[in-house]
Amino acid sequence: MGYLEYEKAKKMGDKAFRQAVQKGKSPYLPVLDEILSQVEIRGEVNLGLVNIPLSRVVGTSTQGRTTAFANNFMPILGLNTEFGVKWNLLSDAHMEEGIHDPIKVYEYMNYYYVIEGNKRVSVLKYFDAASVPAIVIRKLPVRTDDLENRIYYEFMDFNKMTGINIIWFSKEGNFKKLVQEAGKEFDPEGPKWDDDSILNLTSAYYNFSKAFEEKGGKKLENLTTGDALLAFIEAKEYGNVISMTKDEMKRYISEMWEEFIMMNKNSEVEVSLDPPEEKKASLISNIFSSQPSASNPLKVAFIYDRDPATSDWLYGHELGRTHLKETFGDNISTIKITTADTEENAIKAIEDLINKENVEVIFVTTSKHVEASFKMAVKYPNVKILNCSLNTSHRYIRTYYARLYETKFLSGIIAGALTTTGKLGYIADYPIYGVTANINAFALGAKMVNPTLRVYLRWTTEKGASRTSIYRDFFEQGIDYVSDQDMITPKHASRRFGMYRIMEDEPINIAMPVINWGVLYEKIIKLITSGSWNSSGGGERAINYWWGMSAGVTDIIISNKAPQETVRLVEFLKNMIIKGEFAPFEGEIKDQNGNVVNQPQHRVDIENIIKMDWLVDNVEGQIPEIENLEEKARDIVELKGVLNDDDEDISIS
Repeated sequence: MGYLEYEKAKKMGDKAFRQAVQKGKSPYLPVLDEILSQVEIRGEVNLGLVNIPLSRVVGTSTQGRTTAFANNFMPILGLNTEFGVKWNLLSDAHMEEGIHDPIKVYEYMNYYYVIEGNKRVSVLKYFDAASVPAIVIRKLPVRTDDLENRIYYEFMDFNKMTGINIIWFSKEGNFKKLVQEAGKEFDPEGPKWDDDSILNLTSAYYNFSKAFEEKGGKKLENLTTGDALLAFIEAKEYGNVISMTKDEMKRYISEMWEEFIMMNKNSEVEVSLDPPEEKKASLISNIFSSQPSASNPLKVAFIYDRDPATSDWLYGHELGRTHLKETFGDNISTIKITTADTEENAIKAIEDLINKENVEVIFVTTSKHVEASFKMAVKYPNVKILNCSLNTSHRYIRTYYARLYETKFLSGIIAGALTTTGKLGYIADYPIYGVTANINAFALGAKMVNPTLRVYLRWTTEKGASRTSIYRDFFEQGIDYVSDQDMITPKHASRRFGMYRIMEDEPINIAMPVINWGVLYEKIIKLITSGSWNSSGGGERAINYWWGMSAGVTDIIISNKAPQETVRLVEFLKNMIIKGEFAPFEGEIKDQNGNVVNQPQHRVDIENIIKMDWLVDNVEGQIPEIENLEEKARDIVELKGVLNDDDEDISIS
């Protein structure tokens, strides 16, 4: 009966051949010799006898057998050829007793290229086998900055720890994330995984891959099964996933399917730079819609990781919550949770708010709880959950942040005009998305009015650092004006906020960039109550509200101690920025190494502003690596650090 199987296999090969030709791709198997002619190999490693996944066997080592197979390893030669006869015999043998003899392959970049055993691979792929024993020789590439190369080196560390070779990711850092989700340390030189841990992960992967494929996962060409599994684990938690049956996984995959579709579209993040227009409801829709009222108020919750009175950052959000109460009166009911100090507590808080308080909108005010927000948004799709973070690519939650770099630019102009020493200071907290843009904007504003000055950058979250010690160091260095934190709490009363002049005793405040979270929250609530929520973004893409001066979310307060001529310049540029006629990141810009990072007559696009991982040429200081930060800062920097770029794509609206 082998000839019948061969005819079916050949039809599969012929179809793949035609499709490849129509798409302008090679219809034959990739040849490793040809691939390696374009790259540098640093050596070979004999891995011995290994069970390898057939899905990763993609080609042949030499040109010899390529024309016998289509690019899916199915045969394309005639049934009566010597090749066809041997394939038939091998097919019969497999159906009777199975193929047990190992093949021989080269492994390169976690793909396998056959040295001996092409027909065995073809037959096994036809019968949809999962794996095959193989003698494996690894071709080790020279380490480069290429993304796939970096992922491969991370895979080798993961493989060394676990022996697992069936999982692959499209993003750097995901192997590390997977290990951490499993509750283990990512340490290739440390203890190897035990047999139970390996079995748990491989079994979960195989069950998930089958369920994912049955749902249609193969059609998501830009998403690996590993990518999807990691997102699934992040939503459902590792301990739950490894105990799920395939049918349970399939049900939960259906719930998350839109997230996978979005991930397949390169995790595109839609950035909203200005609030969309509110939808004008018709008379009929007003009659039949359930608009908030005193008898039926919209229930909104705010989640904090500690008491807002103890945090400058959270205090601003708490003012935003009280602004909602003042603006909407009895039409809105707000609740605040101040105990969400861990992800587990954040999840419990959201669960309680939804199930016990019937909350309809939840603002999670810290980016360290973005994963908790995502997990709950998947579980409760009818509740609007928003996380205060930048550049987060989960379709199920929306994110929001204040676009502060515009006001930092204006603050820099004032400082640059006032300095008599040519030395300015900048005190930053976390090296996360958006912060680098604030630093660079301040430096560019100062440079606009004083091209020779220098901006000295320090981080409060670096090991051994504190605001007090940084302030003292600045004073001793002759730095006369400093950009510092943008908000203080009543309990932490101090004049060390905004942009101020350093003095021997108390500083003198000159300007203060401000974030009016109340305006941002008000505009989001109006999107919901006006019926504009669904038309204001989202859909198949993640959306991030990143509103600034044009939306009234950010502004700058200037002291009467600033020269009136400088104030006039700042007001003029502020209006230009609001109208879109001028941008802080416009014209030629050079980084600290003298590289031109933006050309004359061009503006830096919004994606590169968000992801800035460089500093302009008049800044003294560096963006700290995560190992140089205090322990308490590492969680948020691991999630949102600019030096941990996950390469999400961003579109603008």
